[in-house]
This record gives sequence, structure tokens and C-alpha cells, in this order.
Amino acid sequence: MTVLMGVVGPAVHGLDPEDDEPKVLGVYLADAEDVCGLHGPAALARTYVSPGGDLTMHELHKFATLALEADPAASELLWLGSHTVCTEAGRALVELREAFLSAPCVRKAYGGAALRLFRRPSPPADEDAELITAYARDCLRLLRQGRALLTSGRLITDMTAQREDVLAAAELATRNPKAFSAVIRTELAALDSIDSVLPGRPDTARVNATLIELRLASLRQAAP
Repeated sequence: MTVLMGVVGPAVHGLDPEDDEPKVLGVYLADAEDVCGLHGPAALARTYVSPGGDLTMHELHKFATLALEADPAASELLWLGSHTVCTEAGRALVELREAFLSAPCVRKAYGGAALRLFRRPSPPADEDAELITAYARDCLRLLRQGRALLTSGRLITDMTAQREDVLAAAELATRNPKAFSAVIRTELAALDSIDSVLPGRPDTARVNATLIELRLASLRQAAP
């Protein structure tokens, strides 16, 4: 049963999404038979990805694990302005979004994701301008989102207000890679130096209690 679903990624960032296909991320509760049987652990850790890669669905347990690690995509789903599907269980997850957060995990997740983009090998020459621009755009976007989370405790999904800065940096990556590298290193240093309003660890007790409540409610609904 799907409990939460929404459009994530470039389509909601307000940066330069014209060439980007919408990405949909969702959370579902596995069937009671799958959870309670021998294959329960595998069912709880499951993620489905559509053949085209435009739809990703995490089981509740898997999603919660990702959110506790401050995974950028999982976090984004919880901070969207609107959802295509949001059941009572989905609303419970959204209301839990601040409990998932911790300063160390945000620094690691957003800084790490940005570095992975920054360190990608150069694409083929016939594709390099387009791909380098996309990598650079997402690299800076992640760092700015991470900084906002650390300073305010809230994730900004709509980056329209920073569109000029982000796109200028993306253009710089193709024109002057060395200068772009300097920009990213400055941004990484800023991310690491923030005195965050976030706690040192997530509220796992609250998250655990909510997950138990949602799971038991699902099992009761499935009972004959």
C-alpha cells in the first residue's frame, strides 16, 4: 500500500528542469504476509525502481533508514510543498521529518553526494558540456540545501531564489573547471564549519515508535 508519493528532483528545484524528466519517489507498506513470514527482513529492505528509472518506491523500513541517514532524495520527499499521494500514514511520516535529522548525517549525506558528483570522471566529448553542467548544478544545489538544513533545520526544495548563483556556477564548470573547483571547495568548507541548529543525533525513539504504530495499524487492517 502506497502511503506517500511525490515528484522530486530537478522538476521541483526551480533551477533548469526543461530537459529533465520528472522523478517520482514513494513509500509503501509491505503486505502483512510478506512482513510476518520467513522473508520479512528482505521485504522490509526492499526498493522498487521502474524500468525507466522515473519511479522509485521504498518500503517503509527502508525509507526510514534512508531518512535517518539524511539521504537527500528521501529527505526531499518529506519536505515537498505537496504530494501526489499522502495517506494518514504518509502524514505521520511528514510530521516526523524533523525527528529524522541530525547535523553529522546532514553534513555527511549532502557533502558526500556533492563530492561524488564533483569527482565524476569526465564524460565523452560529445556529451561533456550538457553532463558537466548538470553535475555541477546538482553539486552546488546539494551543498546549498545542506547548509540551509544545518542553519535553519528546514530543507529548501524550491531553489528558485538561488537559481542565478547555481546556474552561473554550472556554466563556470564547463568554461573554467579550476575556478569551479575553488567554488565547490569554499562551499564544502562552509558546510563543515556551520554551527548547526540540528541535534547531534536523530530522535530514533520517536521514529521507532511511529514506525511500530504504523506497522501495527497496517497489520490490524489486514486481519480477517
